[in-house]
Amino acid sequence: MIDPQSILFTDLYQLTMGQVYFREGLAERQVQFDHFFRSYPDYGNHQAGFCVNAGMGWLLDWMETATFGESVLSVLREMRDPVGNLLFSKDYLAYLEEFGSFDRLNIRAIPEGRVVHPNTPLTVVEGPMVAAQLLETALLAMLNYQTLIATRAARIRHAGRSQLMLDFGMRRGHDFGANAGSRAALIGGADFSSNVGMSQYFGIAPRGTHAHSMVQVFLALGMDEIEAFRAYARNYPDQCLLLVDTVDTLNSGVPNAIKVFEELKKKGHKPVGVRLDSGDLAFLSIQTAKMLNTAGFPDVGIALSNNLDELAIWQIITQIQQEASRYGVDADQLVRRLSFGVGTRMITSEGDSSLGGVYKLVAVEDGSDWQPAMKLSDSASKTPNPGKKRVQRLYDHRGNASVDLVSTADESFDVDSDNSVYHPVESSKSRTLKAGDVSRVEDLHCSVFGDGRRLIESEPLELMRERRMSDMERLDPGVLRLVNPHIYHVSLSQPLSQLRADLIAKLRGQRQRR
Repeated sequence: MIDPQSILFTDLYQLTMGQVYFREGLAERQVQFDHFFRSYPDYGNHQAGFCVNAGMGWLLDWMETATFGESVLSVLREMRDPVGNLLFSKDYLAYLEEFGSFDRLNIRAIPEGRVVHPNTPLTVVEGPMVAAQLLETALLAMLNYQTLIATRAARIRHAGRSQLMLDFGMRRGHDFGANAGSRAALIGGADFSSNVGMSQYFGIAPRGTHAHSMVQVFLALGMDEIEAFRAYARNYPDQCLLLVDTVDTLNSGVPNAIKVFEELKKKGHKPVGVRLDSGDLAFLSIQTAKMLNTAGFPDVGIALSNNLDELAIWQIITQIQQEASRYGVDADQLVRRLSFGVGTRMITSEGDSSLGGVYKLVAVEDGSDWQPAMKLSDSASKTPNPGKKRVQRLYDHRGNASVDLVSTADESFDVDSDNSVYHPVESSKSRTLKAGDVSRVEDLHCSVFGDGRRLIESEPLELMRERRMSDMERLDPGVLRLVNPHIYHVSLSQPLSQLRADLIAKLRGQRQRR
């Protein structure tokens, strides 16, 4: 049986289009595709104002092993069209066997962990037509999903004021896609994950607590909650974090946890904390903190879980700040001892479950020159920006990112001159960046694949996290808002905007002549 994660991890039309290109003598024609997304995730009652790029490491791993070997070719040889004819010819399959790998592609991309925005090429693929086309499905599947989840994780971490955040989403993930989700969550904001395999992949310790079932089994056998807690503490005396809401959070769970913590303390161990998984988590956090403080455990942590997302966490923290002082609890101190276990709403990106990234042909080699290519759509937002391009991030004098500028490949931004920049979709909208407005210009793309091999090694998690944190620190606070965020500017240079307008006019003229 064929491995579904082989090079056949693709849509059928990629293979059939490849045969058309082969038959028409276009298989080796050099082309360029851009991967980008058109809009931020919109979760209904709250919206993203930025995204976090992720997934390239896994795409490169896949590309290194994806080939048209005999097992794959034997499958393709047997495929037939609706009337029984062989779907793929022998000479096309022979071509795929010799040239169907990705080792002649060149790929430039914005590194994983960096903050990214709509209508900006995240990934640029250049090479022979068939190979570049065959990459589309895998690229979109891997990069779109991980970028989606990394974005959600970054928003959740920001809402939680960078307190400890745990990925608890594995059981709610989509089959083995949960691994991709955990990877992205760890890049985007989660400190740790309950996913043992992905934790080991990144070289970090997995984290978790226990389930309600552990307490339930003791109760079913005639024992009580405290015996379940003591059993857990005996086995894990130095990482004892107890789930306290199986019976009665404030009248049973927390008091029993405190008794077990006192027993651990006498034996020289330091308890980690308690977990709250139901009820009014803000109120219960306040009352739990008060009880722990009274018992002499002011530093014991309080972990919250149960359908958390960025909006829920923001509401919990807001309520704590409003109510904690009524009960003699320091709100700021309580927030600092909180941690958040986030599951379903992060791993599924509940509210907006797809990024909508696309892979569009933007340039085709014609002799010694490159011709810009464009899909003309009745919707301006679906008309991609054509040609070979450069992506630069412009920083203002505060050091904040102010504009992502997409220009033609041979342009350079002059900080000492006035520059007109244009809306990426509506060319009638423009503004002028005055000389001196921009303090620093940064190219965002780097080469990640070429000469038949990956050009970057598997990157450490900490490096990707550092990129995310650095970029988020350089965003205006309004862009980070959970609801109705300020719009970050993505702009086209004047030459690229003009190229776009000229090509639209040309294509419309051709359409009218028909």
